[in-house]
Amino acid sequence: MKLIHRFLFVTTALFSISLFADGITLSQDKGRIDVKIDGQLFTSYHYEGVPKPALYPVRWIDGTGMTRRFPMEKALPGESNDHVHHRSVFWGHRHVKGGKDGSIHDFWGENSNSGKQVATEVKSGKDNSILAANKWVSKTGETIATDNRIIRFNGDKSSRIIDYTITIHASEGDIVLMDDKDAGMGFRVPDSMCVSPHGTAKIKAEGYMLNSEGVSGAACWGKSAKWVDYSGLVEGKILGVAMFDHPNNPRHPTSWHARSYGLCTANIFGKRHFEKLKDKNAGNYPLKIGQSLTFKYRLYWHASKGDAKKIEAQYRQWVAAKGK
Repeated sequence: MKLIHRFLFVTTALFSISLFADGITLSQDKGRIDVKIDGQLFTSYHYEGVPKPALYPVRWIDGTGMTRRFPMEKALPGESNDHVHHRSVFWGHRHVKGGKDGSIHDFWGENSNSGKQVATEVKSGKDNSILAANKWVSKTGETIATDNRIIRFNGDKSSRIIDYTITIHASEGDIVLMDDKDAGMGFRVPDSMCVSPHGTAKIKAEGYMLNSEGVSGAACWGKSAKWVDYSGLVEGKILGVAMFDHPNNPRHPTSWHARSYGLCTANIFGKRHFEKLKDKNAGNYPLKIGQSLTFKYRLYWHASKGDAKKIEAQYRQWVAAKGK
């Protein structure tokens, strides 16, 4: 368990536009930051008007949408509308124990009993990045914890990349990130990419999952792996996305809440679910006041069905890169 100092923002002013040498621009709009590569929208970071920050849409080089439309937009006829809390690309945790009375708070779901991740600061950083800070506010308005995020964007003629670092701070008091399968860093792919779409979808799908240990399809759920790749048919093309778990992350390699209906979440907390343990607290991760916990992930969007050797090569390249 690491004690990590919070990085401080010297200003709360948002930027209007930042242009980087490699053709990546970050520009402010109402409640979001738009990220463009060579003038084309790659993604937007939404931090207002949502229960938790989310990246949506995430677009391939030709503009194809690579994450599910709902709930960031109204589902089109035939598209799924389940799990309103699966917001494209996001971080969440269903059971966080803390606050003045040691209650359990929900920062995963989105209902009358759920809390919210509320933005306190957002600004541009170096290397095509967004720096963001949030407070985790319970349904009664109490701040339970805080976080800082560094989200870096990149891309070339054959890929799109998001590097996502989140540091969770026990800034208000002791907390416990409790054992639960609904937690961690997640994304939701379009219905047509799913191994088997959710029952609310009426769309023909072609999808594949593969992890770093050679497990495929629905069997990826609950398994530990360095990465999981999700690929499939979207707008007439086979495209994919792999999420990488950094070796420096706690409890690496992470377990995966990877569902055949399109959700894929890197989750170190759900041990009792994934390993079928009797101890309901097996996956708990406690933090004393002042302590922090940092996770680093890469999301790598690519053409074609996921190829284990190629994905592993990308993973090793990322791990070997200093400062990433």
